Amino acid sequence: MAFSLWSQLSLFIVLLVVQTPGEAATCSDCFVHSRASYYPNSEAQGTDIGACGFGSFGATINGGDVSAASDLYRNGVGCGACYQVRCTNSRYCSDKGATVVITDQGSGHNTDFILSKRAFSRMAQTTDAAASLLSLGVVDIEYRRVSCSYPGKNITIKIDENSNYPHYLAFVIYYQQGKNDITAVQLCETQNFACKLLDRSYGAVWTTTSPPSGPLQIRMLFSDEDGDENWVVPENNIPQDWTVGQTYDSGVQVN
Repeated sequence: MAFSLWSQLSLFIVLLVVQTPGEAATCSDCFVHSRASYYPNSEAQGTDIGACGFGSFGATINGGDVSAASDLYRNGVGCGACYQVRCTNSRYCSDKGATVVITDQGSGHNTDFILSKRAFSRMAQTTDAAASLLSLGVVDIEYRRVSCSYPGKNITIKIDENSNYPHYLAFVIYYQQGKNDITAVQLCETQNFACKLLDRSYGAVWTTTSPPSGPLQIRMLFSDEDGDENWVVPENNIPQDWTVGQTYDSGVQVN
């Protein structure tokens, strides 16, 4: 009986040791160690020519606390994702760090993030500490993905400047809350509900040639880190006479 009890206890310990690394590897709230720099020769906010296709919105969203990413860009899927980034030098850095939105692609000096100057400075404890961080240029950090939050905002569609009514439609999606990714977008006719899958041209820009006539409904596929997927259909449609540069409120938001 004693041997049997010891065997069961040993098996439990082995299983615990085997499972623990897997659980740690899938921890969505755990910090990952890396390095970060900031945009050289730029204003305090981000760039308006970022690889996500957000334009000037990409420089000012989240108050200008934005970043370029290397691997986290994920061929454009990572555009609009939010991360808590904090530097690790206790002499200069705060525990909270900065929350940034990915609006561009880029890397340098083995970094995962190239922050706006504003976001880079916000990792510091004080104004003097921020100046010291900026003088370093590149710092060790830790980061984790967090939910984006845009109080009072619905998901918004902006018609890209490269669109050509009525032959070519391109648009980007703004103000996506939560931690999920938009991995597919469909464009549907509102009369017969025939839908077509759109192309991700680059970054967060979705495109189609020969879009249907009439009001248009979009459907967005949201995917979480576990692989679960969910289609979200806005309450409001893109109007029949959509216009280049215009923004349209979808009437919906996600968490």
